[in-house]
Amino acid sequence: MNQQVLMKKIKQMQDEMIRTQQEIEETVFYASAGGVVSVEVYGTKHLKAIKVEDDFEVSSKEDIEMLNDMIVAACNQAYKEIDNTTKEKMAKYQSFLGGFGGMF
Repeated sequence: MNQQVLMKKIKQMQDEMIRTQQEIEETVFYASAGGVVSVEVYGTKHLKAIKVEDDFEVSSKEDIEMLNDMIVAACNQAYKEIDNTTKEKMAKYQSFLGGFGGMF
């Protein structure tokens, strides 16, 4: 493969990789915990929304602590989903670029 063709292929891959990254960043990921808390998180890992079910009642300090834990768990679940999706969608670019022996 000549150098000009190779550079064109690299540019195409770069453009595709950028589009894929933008798609992930614009995607809203959903997660829930305990059937009480649900969260929406952008692919950038910025929190979009937290929803606590209307029928959740706080009657003690432990309920508030439990609610806090559920919010954290739902966020962590969404972050893990973002990481998995990113890894899955970007893997083909890593394998391609890895073939250049660390040039990239």
